[in-house]
Amino acid sequence: MAPISKECDFLVIGGGSGGLACARRASGQWGAKTIAVESNRLGGTCVNVGCVPKKVTWNAAAIAETLHEAAAYGFNIKETGPFDFKTFKHKRDDYVKRLNGIYERNLEKDHVEYLHGRAHLLNKNEVEVVLHNGSKEIIRAKKILLATGGHPNIPNTPGAELGITSDGFFDLETLPKRVALVGAGYIAVEMAGMFHHLGSETHLFIRHETFLRTFDPMIQETIIKEYERQGLHIHRNSSQSKIEKKDDKWMTMHYTDKNSPNGSTLDIDCLLWAIGRSPEVEDLGLDKAGVNQDQKGHIIADDYQNTNIENIYSLGDVCGKIELTPVAIAAGRQLANRLFGGPEFKNAKLDYTNIPSVVFAHPEVGSIGMTEQEARDTFGDENVKIYKTDFTAMYYAMMPPEAKAPTAYKVICTGEEEKVVGLHILGSGSAEMLQGFGVAVKMGARKRDFDSCVAIHPTSAEELVTLK
Repeated sequence: MAPISKECDFLVIGGGSGGLACARRASGQWGAKTIAVESNRLGGTCVNVGCVPKKVTWNAAAIAETLHEAAAYGFNIKETGPFDFKTFKHKRDDYVKRLNGIYERNLEKDHVEYLHGRAHLLNKNEVEVVLHNGSKEIIRAKKILLATGGHPNIPNTPGAELGITSDGFFDLETLPKRVALVGAGYIAVEMAGMFHHLGSETHLFIRHETFLRTFDPMIQETIIKEYERQGLHIHRNSSQSKIEKKDDKWMTMHYTDKNSPNGSTLDIDCLLWAIGRSPEVEDLGLDKAGVNQDQKGHIIADDYQNTNIENIYSLGDVCGKIELTPVAIAAGRQLANRLFGGPEFKNAKLDYTNIPSVVFAHPEVGSIGMTEQEARDTFGDENVKIYKTDFTAMYYAMMPPEAKAPTAYKVICTGEEEKVVGLHILGSGSAEMLQGFGVAVKMGARKRDFDSCVAIHPTSAEELVTLK
């Protein structure tokens, strides 16, 4: 074995949001000698092929949507050319590159040593890093964090390799004319909405009757109806048997769905698989260190981010718990506090309950806490009270009925105190709205606390404090 070339207090494997937050807190605030290793671009999935470029693309789609709606307000807007997707794509790339540089400078500012390479555990204290130039480093660390994230799945369907994943979405140089997306989670739903509003004929293939099936049924039922109203093609109860290359640009998907149980075909120039993600652990060497994994390959970690090995910790998507960037960041900072922050932080950990989440669909979806069924299963039907409303936001007052998008809210309460245990919202502005209401739910707000807040008029949000 090669000699030890570096030693540190804390080795972070994975330069995504969670790993970097933990590394910077450990070194910059608590003075631990820290090394961070990343094999790809700094920032991980979120910055490079996730939240950040996704939201930029969602912004572009929202602008296209607004331009289409402007006529109802009296604007006479004539486009002099089609949407310049290529220019948009390269500007988006430049923005991400600037963020990569900011992340690296932040590591320098917090005195974290950064290695660009691929890390492999040799045992519970030693790691081999194959650097991007081919050379190797052997690092001995007192404590190790595994925050390697995940990667998109591709099915074993014949011809599946002709498609792309959410990673490949951000490499597209031209906007597809006709795109098929396979999946029913937030990635598929978000990207389907973006493709549609930017001008692609969009087909979304789902295995069941609805998508976003972990969300409250109100969300599922309302958003799928709205996507169909907008003109997206939803293929329910679908499966794909094979994909065939037609020519240099086009391919043919063979499939069955609710309307074509005996099979049909669709010619497309883009196929995007959004069928889930797997942990990035293939060559991490977990077996050499004795780190336990679950049946799906996720690293098993408790609420304190401890693995079964006393000095090895894990967080973020590689654990498969709640795969959201802010969750990984918050967990990373708490872990650094607990490991290096002194006695007052000995019990520091992230509270994984009541974490708000948003789907940047068209319109946006927000959710925190329990679904209605989860609340009934937990507390009993007799102890659950539901307040809900659906309406048309004032924004659509100037538009014909067929052009009006829905807004729907549900507040789930339990007990005599009517404590709010779930809040689900769909409609324009839901993402920004949920952050504030999320604080209230996290603090244990009751329905009467909502009622005691004077409404802001005219807004959609005021409906949440005037529910009857």
